[in-house]
Amino acid sequence: MSFRARRPHRAHLTRIAIAASATVLVACSSGGSDSSGSSETTSSETTQASTREVDHSRGVSDVAEKPERVVVLEPVQLDTAVALDVVPVGTTVLSEETGVPEYLGEDAADIETVGTVPEPNIEQIASLQPDLIIGTETRHSTLYDQLSDIAPTVFMASQADPWPDNVRLVGEALNRSDEAETVLDEYQRRCDEIAEGFDIAGSTAQLIRPRDGILTLYGPTSFAGSTLECTGFTTPEHDWEDISVDVSPERVLDATADLVLVTAVDPDDPNAIPEAVASNEESFPNLHVVDQSFWITGVGPLGGQTVLDDLERILTEARA
Repeated sequence: MSFRARRPHRAHLTRIAIAASATVLVACSSGGSDSSGSSETTSSETTQASTREVDHSRGVSDVAEKPERVVVLEPVQLDTAVALDVVPVGTTVLSEETGVPEYLGEDAADIETVGTVPEPNIEQIASLQPDLIIGTETRHSTLYDQLSDIAPTVFMASQADPWPDNVRLVGEALNRSDEAETVLDEYQRRCDEIAEGFDIAGSTAQLIRPRDGILTLYGPTSFAGSTLECTGFTTPEHDWEDISVDVSPERVLDATADLVLVTAVDPDDPNAIPEAVASNEESFPNLHVVDQSFWITGVGPLGGQTVLDDLERILTEARA
């Protein structure tokens, strides 16, 4: 049995070169002259020239052509913004204790936190004077009016939607749709390389998150599950409750697969593997402990690349 309860090497997050062609918008109070020798640009013309319409789950919002002070309320929005070289001025976090995930790098380390993902702090958000707020209907529906009073607000429908779709919406809100497609294409290219390089087709994989005395198994539509499937693995069939399913320790054998990954806050913790799994080691011959901070919460292009880095490490060590 192979227990690899150690923190993976820091992922080499090569920033994808994004050739963004930004349009410089100048609102002039004077310029060419009419027949009387005077000229005036109306307020409505200036507004129309400097904003654009973005369709989202709440309708249509007029968003700045080039948002510069962005606040995000969801991990996939934070990850995507940083991947597209738009470092937000504020973000919610899943845990105020752990803060902004380390895998996002130094550029994200100093982003101001504005509450937690389920409970954003409206006053802190307003104090940052954002020109764009991006949130989620399923989590922040009751806050939409308050947020819209602060700045143009764009809502994605659900954090449970396929994450590449949410990346595209964030890219549209930031006016970087082409760049969003570029990072998604790079992610897919990397998946294909791993699938071919390790001849994964036909193999199964299961991600397990131990918590509160149960085992949460992540399915093919979850972030980690979809990344495993992107590389050619198949997730064993279960009666998925949306993106995952909870099983009791007594049903631990439901989690067996050719490759089994157990998440942990600290992969170096000798107790990271739950007793139900450890006591059935013969059923889990290819078991590895992985870092929860990106396998579970690292949703987005950078998180995807970090997971792929870790998966490639695991597969390389297993083959050695």
